[in-house]
Amino acid sequence: MIRIKDHKQRELFDPWRFLSPKRRQMLDQSWPGMFKEKLLPELPVGELVPFFTNDFGRPTKELYTVLGVLMFQQTFDYTDEEACDQLAYNIQWHYALNITEESDSAKYICPKTLWNMRSILIANGLDKTLFERITRKLAEVFKVDTDNQRIDSVHIKSNMRRLGRIGIFAAAIHKFLRNLKRHHLSLFETVDPKLVDNYLPEKSLQCFSMVKPSDAAKTLNQVSRDLFELVMQFENRPPVNEMHSYKQLARVLHEQCHLEITEEKSTVTVKPPKEIPSDSLQNPSDPDAAYSGHKGQGYSVQIMETYAATDDAKIREKTLNLITHVDVTPAHESDAHALLPAIESAAENGLAPKEVLADSLYGSDDNRQKAEKRDVAVVSPTMGCTQNPIGLSDFESAPDGKILACPQSHAPVGIKKKKTRYTAAFNSTHCGQCPHQAGCPVKQGKKHHYLRYTEKEIRIARRRADEQTDEFKDRYRWRAGVEATMSEYDRRTGVKRLRVRGLKAVRFCAILKALGINLLRAAAVWIAVNPDPDDNKTSTFAPNHVFLTIKEQFILTWRGLKNWVQDLNLNNKHMLVKNWA
Repeated sequence: MIRIKDHKQRELFDPWRFLSPKRRQMLDQSWPGMFKEKLLPELPVGELVPFFTNDFGRPTKELYTVLGVLMFQQTFDYTDEEACDQLAYNIQWHYALNITEESDSAKYICPKTLWNMRSILIANGLDKTLFERITRKLAEVFKVDTDNQRIDSVHIKSNMRRLGRIGIFAAAIHKFLRNLKRHHLSLFETVDPKLVDNYLPEKSLQCFSMVKPSDAAKTLNQVSRDLFELVMQFENRPPVNEMHSYKQLARVLHEQCHLEITEEKSTVTVKPPKEIPSDSLQNPSDPDAAYSGHKGQGYSVQIMETYAATDDAKIREKTLNLITHVDVTPAHESDAHALLPAIESAAENGLAPKEVLADSLYGSDDNRQKAEKRDVAVVSPTMGCTQNPIGLSDFESAPDGKILACPQSHAPVGIKKKKTRYTAAFNSTHCGQCPHQAGCPVKQGKKHHYLRYTEKEIRIARRRADEQTDEFKDRYRWRAGVEATMSEYDRRTGVKRLRVRGLKAVRFCAILKALGINLLRAAAVWIAVNPDPDDNKTSTFAPNHVFLTIKEQFILTWRGLKNWVQDLNLNNKHMLVKNWA
């Protein structure tokens, strides 16, 4: 059965009047008060309704409370047990979630229920819905200007152990043998007993982690042959082929080894490290994690946020820097593929930017062209540098891409264009006498000296020239602020070391932790905008006084009515006795 409390309906009597004025003011001015007043009714509890029934089963926990607990757990980086304790005892959580009862059904939740609710959100992608709903509401409440935004990524790790190549082989074999014994005991008994003794016991994994460097190559060859034998032994066994652990065995073999299978014999050799793909299996316990040559194993979180382009500290204090987009990808994926999805995601939520600051990986020429079609300007440095002392940016060019003059102010004698390529011909007499001929991109031809370039090259050249201007430097200096966001993201929520594994669970945690940063930032702006609510009162009207007065009159009326009914019954009783006599 479904339990949902309507938080949009006001209470007749103030349930929080037992709080002292100072404590009440502290709650109202911090994140609990802001969340209770502005965000609590916006939680998407309707998305959870299809997973329960109205007339069957035990009552659920109040769904607003459940979503709030899951959100606060990630915001403050609590374990399941700690989150349950906070719900039971923390008055800030009670106030934020508007829990006015003292019953166990209102203020107690067991870890299993919390785990089940989180599983529903993860499996159905409701974390994204929760982020979008609350973010839109914050943008509306604080009137966030989304025209200027910036984007960057941060590397995070799931709750998995860092394994070397030997460890990956041994862990994959151990996992397969354990599951094979559990589900197909008859087939497990056909495995070589020696191989079972080497890999099935838990202590065997510790032995493989203690291999000497001098024996590493020999041990790696041995474990690769053992894994190959297991794959070949159960290759034509359909029940085993469908097992997830067997598929991981085959994946490790394909990614880590070269196979030579003939009619006479089969050989397996370990690939050199350079040939192993970056999206290879890093740990059987987390098959979605990948490898980044720059940052190592794990995942990458893309963050895009708004910013206030002003040096006025007072304005910045009252301006909410809102995270408008969060996404999680395996670590091997390049940041160059993350810009356009971020722009599209923000636009779908009504938070589209007009200008995005990013580093050079995001600002490829292709990304800039596609972003311009969406009316978004991407401001970022160009990658690489020119090898010649004189670059294409030193030439004077027209808006259509044609070269007007060389650095020595000599105009070309002719320009040809074929599709996206240009050829500018210069007088050989001028070029032959040029003192910068050695470092110039203009090269000698049969009739003239020629400068050959493409539309892409001229666009990049103009960008390089623009990067040297003070205007570009003044615009781009605000990108550095996103590094502070990444630091806050990790320091306040612990996002870099998660307690979960798997892409869906990691994405759930990363999204809700980013939503928590939005909440805490909004609370800080809430305090700056409303420093002291008592000083801003323009009227002495207090709804609570009216409610208390109504309550008192209602009680007096009820007591009077009750006494009248009792007197009436008593009189009727006396009349009946008198008539009987």
